[in-house]
Amino acid sequence: MPQANVSMQVVQINPTISRIAIQGELSASAENTLMDAYSRASTPGTRAISSTSTILTYMNSSGIGLLVTLLIRMNRLKQRLLCYGLNEHYRHIFTLTRLNDVIKVHLTEQEAIADAVSKPFQGQHNQHLDSTLP
Repeated sequence: MPQANVSMQVVQINPTISRIAIQGELSASAENTLMDAYSRASTPGTRAISSTSTILTYMNSSGIGLLVTLLIRMNRLKQRLLCYGLNEHYRHIFTLTRLNDVIKVHLTEQEAIADAVSKPFQGQHNQHLDSTLP
């Protein structure tokens, strides 16, 4: 597998919310990096993970697939995935692929955190995805 041209920084914002900052390219080669970041971000008390993509330089269909895989894993643990900082191009991709139906997209980290605090896991938005992975 080609070497990933991506890095991810994990920060625990509070006992129930963590952040994964994605820098670089989100493609198939980023799978191990993303899943490692998720493992570090997900604690027993984590209920939401916000992802910032302000420095995302590239995302292809494999990268979208990685987000769906992550979303399914989080759904199983009753965790929410929220995104913020997407540029107009990636917001448009989220709309076209309907990712914005299952991953709430915010403009700022403050909005994402407020959403995570005010709305607990709802499950029904992501339930249909759970059947796609064993």
